[in-house]
Amino acid sequence: MNQMQALLNDCLLRTKHVEHAAIINLKKGTVYASTFGFNLQPQSAVNLLYAFYKNLLQVRREGLYFKEKQYRCVRADEYSIYTKKQDGGLVAVKTKLYIVVGTYSEGMYPSVCVEAVEKLGNHCICMSV
Repeated sequence: MNQMQALLNDCLLRTKHVEHAAIINLKKGTVYASTFGFNLQPQSAVNLLYAFYKNLLQVRREGLYFKEKQYRCVRADEYSIYTKKQDGGLVAVKTKLYIVVGTYSEGMYPSVCVEAVEKLGNHCICMSV
């Protein structure tokens, strides 16, 4: 397990309100690290990049298609996207170098997921890995 995977586990999964998480490199559009079992395909990573850079209005209107599931938009701005579906949701936070993504499922508190992902995003701003 690399340092970033450990960070995802310690900062996000340990809350018990983040089901899966990943860190995507902005410049390369590749997954830098992810939690066990979160097999993020390259197209899903690219979809998040496009959502932030080209499609925020579309995300607000139509939602976000991620990992073969449609999510309804709750909030979308240049720094974060919050979405949900019937049995869970997704939070994505953009920093200078990365997009930090966390998902939650039924029975988890979305607000805790948001707080944890936002805090890790702020931490990533301060570090250069």
